[in-house]
Amino acid sequence: MYTLLKQENKARRGRFATLRGSFETPCFMNVATQGAIKGGISSLDLEDLKCQVELCNTYHLHIRPGDLVIKELGGLHKFINWNKPILTDSGGFQVFSLAKLRRIKEEGVYFNSHVDGRKIFMGPEESMRIQSNLGSDIAMAFDECVESPAAYEYVKNSCERTTRWLYRSKEELLRLNSQPSAVNKNQLLFGINQGGIYKDLRIEHMNKIA
Repeated sequence: MYTLLKQENKARRGRFATLRGSFETPCFMNVATQGAIKGGISSLDLEDLKCQVELCNTYHLHIRPGDLVIKELGGLHKFINWNKPILTDSGGFQVFSLAKLRRIKEEGVYFNSHVDGRKIFMGPEESMRIQSNLGSDIAMAFDECVESPAAYEYVKNSCERTTRWLYRSKEELLRLNSQPSAVNKNQLLFGINQGGIYKDLRIEHMNKIA
């Protein structure tokens, strides 16, 4: 999966392999929020530009055109005509960016859609189901991206909740990958390191994720 190619002090260069090809790390990951790069760059253009991997947004694709629509069309790779690796984010960033439209609870986050105001609930299980419908190569565990700066005690509690959400994300994705209807039965799960600006919390959270 991951091959270390070169290390010098703390700097590392590697190669991460997925079923749809490899990408080298570190790399620039193109952001295709709703499956497309802003500015009219097509997937064929990205091939010519030697793009290695794309990042697509779980929340926005769930809002429109809808992850179930994308699943019916064969998954995100077919939907955007892209045969290389795709990473989908967890939706957790919208916990931060849509702060005026959401409420965070232990079970998950209650949103109002930024498009039409309709009520949405997203927790770890919902995030995994959406990402499973999209069929990305790498799914990200549901997390809370806290504002900066934020109080130490809040960030500590948020990290602990994000860790609990990681366990739930993992359990649900394992279940989804075992389903006959799964778009990508080999979908990988990555945890997200939180901790704000506090070094001790970031290290502690990183160790828990590992």
